[in-house]
Amino acid sequence: MLPKGFFHRRVVLTAGLALGLAGSAFAAAAGNTATNKAPSSTSPVGSTNVTVADPTVPRPPGTPCAVQLFSGVAFNDFNPRPYAYAPPAGCGTRWSKVVLEADFSVTAGRQFDRTATLWLGGVNLYFGTTEEPSSTVAPSWHVERDLTDYSALLRQAGNGQALIGNVVNSTYTGVIYGSARLLFYPASILAPAAHAPDTVVPLGSDPVGNTVSLATPTSQLSKSLSLPTNVERAYLDVFVQSQNADEFWYTCVPDQYAAEVQECGGGNFREAEISIDGQPAGVAPVYPWIYSGGIDPYLWRPTTGVQTLNFMPYRVDLTPFAGVLSNGAAHQVAVNVAGANNYFSATASLLLYLDPHAKTVTGQIERNTLVGQPPTPTIGDTLTTDSSGNITGAITTQLSRHFIIAGYANTSHGRVDSTVDQTVGFGDIQTFTINATTYRQVTDQQTSSDGVSQSTVGGFVTGKYSEHVRYPLHLDVNEVIAADGSFTLATVAHQGDEKNLAHQLFGITLYSAKVSNTVDSDDTLAFDASGNLTSHSNQQSTQTFAFNDSLGGCYRTDVGSFSGAVSSYATGTGCPGQQNRLFWFTHPDGSPENGNAVLGW
Repeated sequence: MLPKGFFHRRVVLTAGLALGLAGSAFAAAAGNTATNKAPSSTSPVGSTNVTVADPTVPRPPGTPCAVQLFSGVAFNDFNPRPYAYAPPAGCGTRWSKVVLEADFSVTAGRQFDRTATLWLGGVNLYFGTTEEPSSTVAPSWHVERDLTDYSALLRQAGNGQALIGNVVNSTYTGVIYGSARLLFYPASILAPAAHAPDTVVPLGSDPVGNTVSLATPTSQLSKSLSLPTNVERAYLDVFVQSQNADEFWYTCVPDQYAAEVQECGGGNFREAEISIDGQPAGVAPVYPWIYSGGIDPYLWRPTTGVQTLNFMPYRVDLTPFAGVLSNGAAHQVAVNVAGANNYFSATASLLLYLDPHAKTVTGQIERNTLVGQPPTPTIGDTLTTDSSGNITGAITTQLSRHFIIAGYANTSHGRVDSTVDQTVGFGDIQTFTINATTYRQVTDQQTSSDGVSQSTVGGFVTGKYSEHVRYPLHLDVNEVIAADGSFTLATVAHQGDEKNLAHQLFGITLYSAKVSNTVDSDDTLAFDASGNLTSHSNQQSTQTFAFNDSLGGCYRTDVGSFSGAVSSYATGTGCPGQQNRLFWFTHPDGSPENGNAVLGW
């Protein structure tokens, strides 16, 4: 049976706003911005400010040209903060690298975590969320995004805006501040111009930029596009962020079990589906981001969850459709989220490589086995209810789909046959123990994608890109009620983001890399019989971010925390000389690769 006076843990999100009564006793270290940069001489140990292990974007040699988008802007309402952009003067039009740098802070007090996005010409430049403050800690943090693939957009002047909707009043007092700039690294002999996409096309309808809400599985982010007639490669960068009733989608259960186990309905399977002219064209797995106020805000102080402050897009290879997209007709490109249950915020950008030696590319799709494979998971359970009404057992959700999409394009290089061969998987087990004194839910979830993109030119020159992605999630939320009606809520959380990739030509691996980011956190909240938060205990967390590649690049940083302050920090462990070493053209943060780009077209 349900515990007497059962207190649903979702309410903890509201209780988290009152953490001023139990805020950390430590103050943010003076002069320590607690960025994701490895400190030069000052260790973050002892700091209560945001400290994460993520690498910054590696840079090529040379001095960059800087364009400030905005500086010291306050976000205290839901109005956009517009800015005008112009390319850097005297810096050329082709760059070896372009990097977005943004710095944010929030004043001490009460405040929700907020969604933060930056835009230019309808295209998303940054997507993430903010850290929640406490009564004694005013957190600040730094984020970066490699925007080299968006160089075509940045060669033209345009209008942009920053969106961080925020309520500031006598209750929610935290004011968010932000600054952002773009750094352009001129091409040189040591750092040649990047072979970036020729065109960047947003799917949203807002000419400056905004997300679209996808409330149901049939809701779409969709746009009719008339594209250049010489497309030879195409990719779609996809962001889908859970909001509102979908924020904790990874803990929900199918509707038929919701009342029995007292959980949110709608199921726990979510996946982004991409279509072109109504035909399935690709799949983007959804990362189970946990925001800094999620489940138990103490879990994420001072180290946030995986990608919480800086989301990474998932890149979908649409190259088999290059010939179709080049036929001069308008094409409907759309994104929807399978399982959406109010709602996901979505944005996507289409990246196109054009044939420089042909005005027209022709071609067709020859095979698409994703058609006829709807994203419908298999549901099962082992739930049992004894004579006292106590419930034990698990609910399982499983789905695995393998598909091949193949097409050809007649280009100036000859006929190019492109194939995407991908297997996407999802497995979830929700285990429950529900009785008079306990409500425990354990979530074990694994989202996976194993894909190979292959192109054959003239029937004999073959390039191949393989990518293997894993999103493991473990949550153990255990509510125990005492005889006097007071209760504790203990949470153990594990998040992971794993990515292995390889570029091959003629069957020879030219480059391979592995990215691994894990966060482990636990904390216990205590409430009185009226549901008021009285204290918390046992807060601790660790983050390990590791990268290595076949060129000898190596990065590792480990961060540990205890009672809301950094307790350990190590960087370079296991790397040659115990020092991080990265090549400027690599992606140690896990940002998207250019797929089958080794052909050098």
